[in-house]
Amino acid sequence: MIDKKNTHETAVMFECQGDDLLGIIHHADPSATIGVLVVVGGPQYRVGSHRQFILLARQLAEQGIPAMRFDVRGMGDSEGDPRGFEQIEPDIRAAIDCFLASCPSLRHVVLWGLCDGASAASFYAYQDQRVKGLVLLNPWVFTEQGAAKTYLKNYYLQRLLSKDFWNKILSFKFDYAGSAASLWRMLKQAGGATETPQTANTVAKIDETLSLPIKMRECLRRFPHPVLFILSGRDLTADEFRNTIKSDAEWQQLMAAPQISRYDFAEADHTFSSAQWREHVAQKSVLYIQSIPV
Repeated sequence: MIDKKNTHETAVMFECQGDDLLGIIHHADPSATIGVLVVVGGPQYRVGSHRQFILLARQLAEQGIPAMRFDVRGMGDSEGDPRGFEQIEPDIRAAIDCFLASCPSLRHVVLWGLCDGASAASFYAYQDQRVKGLVLLNPWVFTEQGAAKTYLKNYYLQRLLSKDFWNKILSFKFDYAGSAASLWRMLKQAGGATETPQTANTVAKIDETLSLPIKMRECLRRFPHPVLFILSGRDLTADEFRNTIKSDAEWQQLMAAPQISRYDFAEADHTFSSAQWREHVAQKSVLYIQSIPV
């Protein structure tokens, strides 16, 4: 049973390359050695869609797991210029420094991220020995070719099976010209040049010019600790990630590694917009974090 008198929230200000950032720490068991840092992608701030991040952090704290949410530079209440998710590694490092300094018993963190926040977490984790785990929800691995293939497979096929689609055709309300033009654009993108695969053996340092799928794969290949993927069933971002795995033997090999876990949440949408879905994700996260050896 968790002693809830230990669960309280404090605001903190910390510095990142000359800018002041705002964070909220959810204190829990004062003897805990591992906590969770929620990595926010953009454009987004520390509360999250449908208040998911704040609700998650409170549930973690109630289970004895300290948590921290924060605004990266240029977002929410933090100073600085806005920047993309591939440029927030200094923000993550500064937040971890603040988190551990504010909770003296902490030694390690798990990075938890949704969409491009998940991608940012995966790019950073292997560089910091204090990171002992990752929870990655619907990670963003966008490429024009990958998105087009996903759209063709998951949208156009569903349209062909849709009653509404055939009703429009039979009632002469279907936009043949517009739909044909859209389909042709998608086919051209899907058939574009495929990037030559690169592996950790041929890339001494992660190349920042790699496509997102390959960059993520190579970063995770270098991260030796547990990783949990949570993938929604009703989300094109998750579908593109699944298709990335299916089309890449090296991704398949990585996903089969013993430290990698995957949970497919068939009913959920991209942001886990119902209370039931958010609760389910929080429970999965708690069980995973409690299982990490530290």
